[in-house]
Amino acid sequence: MAYDMDEKDLKILDILKEHGDYTTRQIAKKTLLPPTTIHNRIRKLKEDGVIKKFTVQLDGEKVGKGFMTYILISVDMGLLKQKHKTQYDIVTELKKLDFVERADIVAGGTDLVAIVRVKDVAEFDKVLLGKIQLIEGVDKTQSLIVIHG
Repeated sequence: MAYDMDEKDLKILDILKEHGDYTTRQIAKKTLLPPTTIHNRIRKLKEDGVIKKFTVQLDGEKVGKGFMTYILISVDMGLLKQKHKTQYDIVTELKKLDFVERADIVAGGTDLVAIVRVKDVAEFDKVLLGKIQLIEGVDKTQSLIVIHG
């Protein structure tokens, strides 16, 4: 069910998407709304599930994970059925790996997409060949190296 948002909610969300660390006073100043209104609307947006969580975006280079790839993963549906597993199970396994930033089930020419961040090519080699391709049900992978993000 779609949440009924007005212009005030949209303004608040636009600011939070770019500046999740802003205080209610800073948002109030940008939107010209009272801080109590901002506080109540953010609380309501969180309660209603519009805002799922607040997070930080790290600089990969500065935290030692400057090498980023998108890995397109095809699964062996026959094997999954045989093992009573699903694509959801593989995504859950991928998300447990600390170098996997995100993993999603997709439609199209591939089954899953994982975003992986590691230090360098050597570490990526170990991760891809020694971890991801060994997950039961993974059939094929194709890696897309991020040049600029």
